[in-house]
Amino acid sequence: MSHSQEPVTFNRIWREMAPDRRLLAAQALWADEDSGRQQADAVQAIARQLRFRPQSVLRLDPSKLARHLASLRTVSESVAARMLVVYHLASQRPMLEAFLSSVGVAHTDGMITESPKQPPDPARLRDAVASLLAGFPAEDVRVYVQTLAVQDPDVWGALGPIATELLPAAPQG
Repeated sequence: MSHSQEPVTFNRIWREMAPDRRLLAAQALWADEDSGRQQADAVQAIARQLRFRPQSVLRLDPSKLARHLASLRTVSESVAARMLVVYHLASQRPMLEAFLSSVGVAHTDGMITESPKQPPDPARLRDAVASLLAGFPAEDVRVYVQTLAVQDPDVWGALGPIATELLPAAPQG
């Protein structure tokens, strides 16, 4: 299967993120008090990469943990999903707020307060994504749109084809 035909997953979104954004996502994971299970999974992955015991990895300061985690090309879906969520909440709230407002989804500070009963109109989604591109870096928009589509395909699944149409492909690597 070619890279472009590979299904979009949280791990694929993670792999395609630029290194600076991956570092921000990893830092957000270590800073998030509600991510204990994913932090433990990340410690295990870092320990495997470094060939350390998990207890030794736990002694590293959060900045080193974040750098090691950001360097991992593949992480579990659970860890990738959580990093993407906390990254967006920590670093991308203005974009979340702009998007949700433009598609008419109730939110508080970019956090959806009531999930839509039915998927938003694809034309409205397309217009909202195009509007985001006018004010935010294309990579950030792509990561957010893909994250929504994977996180809740029943509501946001139409964003997948819109992302393919409007957003530049991530660099291969």
